[in-house]
Amino acid sequence: QVQLVESGGGLVQAGDSLRLSCTASGFTFSNYYMGWFRQAPGKERELVARISSGGGIRYADSVKGRFTISRDNAKNGLYLQMNSLKPEDTAVYYCGRYDDYISQRDNWGQGTQVTVSS
Repeated sequence: QVQLVESGGGLVQAGDSLRLSCTASGFTFSNYYMGWFRQAPGKERELVARISSGGGIRYADSVKGRFTISRDNAKNGLYLQMNSLKPEDTAVYYCGRYDDYISQRDNWGQGTQVTVSS
């Protein structure tokens, strides 16, 4: 089955950087659009960034110019470099298959908490 393990979150100050990592298994990683998503308390899960199997990228407007998504198909790895963090970036961050997000399939890992203090 789909397994996703996120890491790299933490408590940082506004303006700091973090790099999130995700290791995927249970499916052919290179075949899928992958994404980073986040969910803040009391809010819906939202797309942060997505990347196609060939490297095409889209970002949410709120993170453009600050976050960079990348993938390593040989390692089944997905990454999110987050710079210039803001308090409004505080959320639990999840990696996932974009198709699952659109279809609301419950294939999520435990996520990693990112907390940005002002």
